[in-house]
Amino acid sequence: MRIAVARETDALEPRVAATPETVKKFKALGADVAVARGAGLGSGILDADFEAAGAELGGDDVATTADLVLKVRRPTADELASYKKGSMVVAIMDPYGNEAALKQMADAGLVGFAMELMPRITRAQSMDVLSSQANLAGYRAVIDAAEEYGRALPMMMTAAGTVPAAKVFVMGVGVAGLQAIATARRLGAIVTATDVRPATKEQVESLGAKFLAVEDEEFKNAQTAGGYAKPMSAEYQAKQAALTAEHIKKQDIVITTALIPGRPAPKLISAEMVASMRPGSVIVDLAVERGGNVEGAKAGEVVTVGPAKIVGHLNVAGRLAASASALYAKNLYTFIETMIDKKDKTLAINWDDEIIKGTLLTRDGAIVNPNFMPKPAA
Repeated sequence: MRIAVARETDALEPRVAATPETVKKFKALGADVAVARGAGLGSGILDADFEAAGAELGGDDVATTADLVLKVRRPTADELASYKKGSMVVAIMDPYGNEAALKQMADAGLVGFAMELMPRITRAQSMDVLSSQANLAGYRAVIDAAEEYGRALPMMMTAAGTVPAAKVFVMGVGVAGLQAIATARRLGAIVTATDVRPATKEQVESLGAKFLAVEDEEFKNAQTAGGYAKPMSAEYQAKQAALTAEHIKKQDIVITTALIPGRPAPKLISAEMVASMRPGSVIVDLAVERGGNVEGAKAGEVVTVGPAKIVGHLNVAGRLAASASALYAKNLYTFIETMIDKKDKTLAINWDDEIIKGTLLTRDGAIVNPNFMPKPAA
C-alpha cells in the first residue's frame, strides 16, 4: 500500500494533507508514504521533517504510482491525468456546482472521497474537516477584525480615561461562529450573536454572549435533522432583517458565517445596513467564497464601503496554515485508518460503511454519490 502526499498547486493554498506525526502513523499501519518536495513549506514543515518521520521524498509526479493520494483541494485535470487508474483520492472536493470536475475524476477511473461530506455522526467527529477548519476560521476572523479595527477590544480603565469595550455581533452560530464568540469574549468584547436555529440560543448564552433573534414558530422549526439551517421564508427574513438592521447600527465589529450546503450564501447585511454603521467599524465575511453574506464584500480583498471596512479574505483557515494542516491531517488519518486491515496491512474498504457511503463521490468510472449523479434527460 503506497500513500502519496501531493503538493498543492493552488498558489493560495498553504496547507498540506499530512504532517510528520501522521506519516509515522501511516508507516505503523504498514504503508509506504511518499511526500512531494516542498509540500509542507507553507505550513512550516520542512522536507527533512517528513523524511525523518519515514517518508520518501519525490517530485510533482509523486502520485503516479500511489494507491492512495492525499490532498487538501480537489486535483486539477492535469493532476488527475497523472494518477494511476483505480487509485483513491481523498481531499476537500468542493463538489457543489462542480459536476464537470467530478466527471473528470470519474472518467480518470479514480475512487474519490470528499472529506466535507462526512456524515455528522458521533464516530465521525474526529474526521469532520468542516468543523476542524471552521473552528480556526472563526478564531482568525476575530483576529483579522481586531487588526482592522482602530481601537482596543476590551474595556480599559486608565488614569487618562476609560476605553469602552468593543461591541461584536456574530451572525451564524455554527462551529466558526461559536469560536468567534469565544475568542471575542476572551479579548474582552461585548458579544451578541444570532442564528435561525433555536438550539444555538443556549450555546450562545453558555459562552457569555447575548442571543438575538425573532423567536416565532418558524424559528422553532428552522433546523434540519443533520443540524444545518433550513432556508427561511421571505416573511421571516424580513422580520429578522429589521431586527438585525437596528442592532447593527450600534456594533463595532460584525462577523458573518452563514452557509447553507449546496446553495449560495444567504445575504444577511445590505448596503443600507453597512451605511448605517459607525465610522471605523469592521465586518468580516467568512462566507465570501460562496457569494458572501455582506453586500459589497469582495473575495480576497479588504474594502472600505462608507463608514465600514469589509474583510473578505479567502481560505481563512489557511491563514493559520500550521494549525489547520495539523488538524486536517489528523482528520484524514482517522478516516483512512478505518479502511485499512490492521492484520494484513492492506486496504480493506467496507463499501457499506456509513462514512464511506456518505463521502464517496466517484467509483468504477462513474459519479456514485446520489447528490451529484447526473440527472436523467427529460
